[in-house]
Amino acid sequence: MPRPVSASVSLSALAHNLAEARRRAPGSRVWAVVKAHAYGHGLPAAIRGFTGADGMALLEFDNARRLRALGWRGPILMLEGPFGPEDVAMAGELGLSLVIHDASQIEWLRAHEGKVVDVWLKLNTGMNRLGVDPDTAAATQRALSMLPAVATVSLLTHLSDADRPGGATAQLERFDRATLDLPGSRSVANSAALIDLPQTHRHWVRPGIMLYGSSPFADRSAASLGLRAAMSLRSELIGTQTLKAGDTVGYGSAFTASGPMRIGIVACGYADGYPRHAPTGTPVEVGGVRTRSVGRISMDMMAVDLENLPEAGVGTPVELWGERVSVDEVAASAGTIGYELLCAVA
Repeated sequence: MPRPVSASVSLSALAHNLAEARRRAPGSRVWAVVKAHAYGHGLPAAIRGFTGADGMALLEFDNARRLRALGWRGPILMLEGPFGPEDVAMAGELGLSLVIHDASQIEWLRAHEGKVVDVWLKLNTGMNRLGVDPDTAAATQRALSMLPAVATVSLLTHLSDADRPGGATAQLERFDRATLDLPGSRSVANSAALIDLPQTHRHWVRPGIMLYGSSPFADRSAASLGLRAAMSLRSELIGTQTLKAGDTVGYGSAFTASGPMRIGIVACGYADGYPRHAPTGTPVEVGGVRTRSVGRISMDMMAVDLENLPEAGVGTPVELWGERVSVDEVAASAGTIGYELLCAVA
């Protein structure tokens, strides 16, 4: 029989979280962000859970083709735009919308002789990753709209600090100033802005992490935001050990028992997507009871404290994260974010 570790995805939770995004931004259309294999949840699950989305947004052109093969007929937005002229041709073939953020991409569009494509001009309003200078927005939009290969030109930016009070103010002001009186749809809001900043909602919103039931905020739980965990990482105990004071656990003897105790060994480790750097004390649920990890995470095993779990033994179910143990709790304990843990399972 196979190892008992598994990751499952709740389609109803995906649909619920999309509905929550719509409830919070009722006047906007929704791009469901499905990059990185839908944050580790898989495109087949995403296309079923997000059937109510207005469009899908991702980075990978092979996965855009896969979305079409899976039956998605709605808009698809390529968030980093084309990586070469062949991607412009694919956009025409598959009906993809392209983010444009660099002069080289404009030249590929200029040389394109296939079907026309919709483009979204990205403005660098302060994140300083991708985007054109806001001062050139009007001229660049005008140049794009004159290209035979371009059908429509919309406008977007990406917010770097929407998860903290006042963090998006300067970027939003730059975007609005640069796009004043320009034609085309707008898109500004990511998950944090969608939840906290209704002034960013505009024509389209682009929720990502919230759709998967994880919080974009360090100080607010997903549950408090009305979100449901879509992924559950589960396993079972495959062994137990009884320790005495001074006994150590795992590689590096990172945990030392202060007195008699019993531990369980879970069939899950960093090869399965669980964070190797999760320290002793990371929350885990065994047989419906919350407990903690002990010692260092191994490639395919980890140890958990069985205090107050006298009946636990081989075969007892374990939730590493999911409906009862939030992925954000595990991530915080490991010094990272839920995004990383979810994507690592892909």
